[in-house]
Order: sequence, then structure tokens, then C-alpha cells
Amino acid sequence: MAEKEKEKEKEKSGGERWKMAIVNLSEMGANLESLQTILTKKAVFVDSDTFSKASLISEQTRNIKALEQRVENLERELDAAISAAARARSERRQAESAQQAAELRAHDVTRELENTTKVFELHMEELRRKQDEISKKNGEIKVLEAIIQTLGRNGPSASGKHQLCI
Repeated sequence: MAEKEKEKEKEKSGGERWKMAIVNLSEMGANLESLQTILTKKAVFVDSDTFSKASLISEQTRNIKALEQRVENLERELDAAISAAARARSERRQAESAQQAAELRAHDVTRELENTTKVFELHMEELRRKQDEISKKNGEIKVLEAIIQTLGRNGPSASGKHQLCI
């Protein structure tokens, strides 16, 4: 019995599918008839020469649109390239200005260093002269000390006989 019920269910589902297919076919037929009436009312019949000219014009129109788009793309690329070149020129000018400023600063620092070196040399020369004077004075002081010690050994009687000239 179970097999008979399964067969009946298959027949029911198969029958339903057929019904749906028939409904779909009838809807498609109605759609085709509707399309056919629209085409017959709106269609324009032309000879083959006119059709070929219209096809050529249509092809040329598509080509023109494609070329216009290409031109627009190339114009955008050109604008971008011009902008990039302008930025590069601006950056180059800034780099040149920075380089010139750095060179001027280097010259200023070099000049300042040279001036400092000259001042240092003058100070060293002055210090050497002072050192020579100090050495000379130290020598004179040692001579005077030696004279004083020599006079101090000879006694007070000798100090009256010799006069010290400084």
C-alpha cells in the first residue's frame, strides 16, 4: 500500500509540474504575441542600403564615443603629468634655495672660523710676548736674589762699600 501511495504522490507532483510548465508556456506565448504587436507597430522597414548606412553610422558613433572617452582619459593623464612636473619644478627650486642657503651658511661659518683663528693667533702671540717678558723678569729677579744673597753673606760692612744699581 505504501508503494501505491508513493506512486500517487509522484503522479500528483508530476501532474502539478506539468500544469506549471503549461502555465509558463502559455505566459510565454502571450509575451511573444505582445512583443510581436509592439514590433509590428513600431518597427521601421528599410532597404538594405539604408540599413548598412545606419549600421555604419551607428558603428562610427560608438567609435566616436570610445575615442572621446580616450581623449578625456588622456587629458586627465596630461593634467596629472603637468601637475607632477610643476610639483617637481617647485621642489627643485626649493632644493636649490636650500642648497644656496646652506652654502651661504657654510661660507659664513668658514669666515667666522677664520676670524676666530686670526684672533686666537693674535692672542697667542700676545701671550708669548707676555711669557717672554715674565721669563725675562724672572731672570732679573733671580739675578737680584743672587746679588742680595751674595751681599747678605759678606755682611753689613760690605753693604756700605757697594751700591746696588737697579
